[in-house]
Amino acid sequence: MSRSSLFYMDVKSRAPRAQYDHALAWSALLLLALGLVMVYSASIAIAEAGRATGHQPLYYLFRHSIFLALGLTAAAVIYQVPLRVWQEGAPYLFLLGALLLLLVLIPGVGREVNGSQRWLSLYIINLQPSELMKFFVVLYAADYTVRKAAYLDSLNRKFLPLFLVMVMVGGLLLREPDFGAFAVITVIAMGILFLGGMTWRLYAGLIVLLIASFLTLIWASPYRMQRVVGFMDPWADPFGKGYQLSHALIAFGRGAWFGVGLGGSVEKLFYLPEAHTDFLLAVIAEELGFVGVTLVLALFCVIIVRAFSIGRGAAALDRHFPALVAYGIGIWIGVQTIINIGVNMGLLPTKGLTLPLLSFGGSGIVANCCGLAVLMRIDSENRQTGGGRAP
Repeated sequence: MSRSSLFYMDVKSRAPRAQYDHALAWSALLLLALGLVMVYSASIAIAEAGRATGHQPLYYLFRHSIFLALGLTAAAVIYQVPLRVWQEGAPYLFLLGALLLLLVLIPGVGREVNGSQRWLSLYIINLQPSELMKFFVVLYAADYTVRKAAYLDSLNRKFLPLFLVMVMVGGLLLREPDFGAFAVITVIAMGILFLGGMTWRLYAGLIVLLIASFLTLIWASPYRMQRVVGFMDPWADPFGKGYQLSHALIAFGRGAWFGVGLGGSVEKLFYLPEAHTDFLLAVIAEELGFVGVTLVLALFCVIIVRAFSIGRGAAALDRHFPALVAYGIGIWIGVQTIINIGVNMGLLPTKGLTLPLLSFGGSGIVANCCGLAVLMRIDSENRQTGGGRAP
């Protein structure tokens, strides 16, 4: 072998490895970019026709671009923060989130839209505390599980305190009401507890208790019961309880394999409510078809798989708090994605949950970007601790 070849191999072996996860970063950026295009496509008609938007077709595109800029800026800042700082601040961030949820319910402070009081007006934009709370719950549940690691088999000392805290948060969310956020936050906390070492006996009992609680909440609320009935057979009342779902299914049917083309959706023309937020996937299905939906699912799968892989890498290095945070972010993105897709396809009752990284909504976009920035920071610290080896 020539001397030049040996020199090249030596330089290549000493070259610094990438300090971030390429698959995770590019999957997130592609979803954000696709979301920007599809939000614009889905919102042109309602923006042009709306008096509140000034009849400007670019209204939602402009606002969504601002949200993306804020989210990416926040992500760039958060990526610089070590995980030990997040662990120290987790209880205080959780208290901040609970305070914001309480402020939302104060008359004259919280802003009501479509019968739900979920927003705080910041004059220029509206803040939805429940979106930030998902991020705070990931950090708090991970910190709590690490602190209580010595009491894995104790109902009173490990599970009950967190359960009472989550009941308080759940009560605030249900007062808004925001049943979807309550479901996501509950699954996040439960998932982190389980991965943190909760025994099967306690976990199985908790699952039974949660299922009974969710069924009771649905049974006790007439509007939730109507959503369940409409979900069971949307065609029985296509102009009433089944209106949203029936038009979402029509959008999926029209899209077929390759879609009707970007901008060609008919359902977004005042037929499908919330086309640019909760039902954005239906517009993607109509315009980009099965291929477009498959691409979206594949990108989300990459993010979720990488989150759990990064978590396993942190656990292998005995970095327990970062490992649980990575798992929690994967659960958060995964569960919310599954619920939104299930709602759009008629597999789950209609809930007011956006599609992460894609749907219009400033608080959701910023919270998602913050979560992914923390995930990339965990990966970076794993590489530094493990001598540059990526999981």
